[in-house]
Amino acid sequence: MPSPSSPAPSGRAPKARRRQRSVRLTVAVALLVVAALLVTGAVVSSSWLVLVLAAGLGVALGAAATRITHSELMETRREAARDRAEQAQAYRDLTVARTAEHAAFAETMESRIASHESAIGELEVALTSAQKRAAEATRKMNAEARRADVAEREGLEKSERLDEAEQRAAEAIVRVAELEGELDVLKAELLAWQTAPARRHA
Repeated sequence: MPSPSSPAPSGRAPKARRRQRSVRLTVAVALLVVAALLVTGAVVSSSWLVLVLAAGLGVALGAAATRITHSELMETRREAARDRAEQAQAYRDLTVARTAEHAAFAETMESRIASHESAIGELEVALTSAQKRAAEATRKMNAEARRADVAEREGLEKSERLDEAEQRAAEAIVRVAELEGELDVLKAELLAWQTAPARRHA
């Protein structure tokens, strides 16, 4: 793609045109110098015929030099206009290329942004699901902890009731032993009382 600062398509053409221009300008200057020399020579010769011929030839040579200079000026203007047109075309091509590059870059960035937004949406959904699972796990853990506390309290209460029952059983055993002792005493007293009248009658 040509750029405004790039050289002309052919590197030899500008040089050839500059050489032609230099040659043409040299020819025009030479014609003017020749016309001036002819007029000067005619004046020096003091001949009216030579002077008229030299003046006419000088005018013709001056007109030719002017024509050459004018054509060279027009050619220079045309070349400048052509160069400006080429530069404008190069700018247009560069603008088109940069516009296409910008559009491709914008499309790529939009695609990346869409991909990132999709990934962010998926991560948000996954995060919400993970938060729900964490909340459910926390709720279950708290429920298990409460049940464990209840079970521990119930275990402590049962242990206390068991200790109380064992203590009451021990006390009952002692009481039973005391009652058995008292019963043995009563039986002995009753037996003694029953045997006492028989001894009296004997």
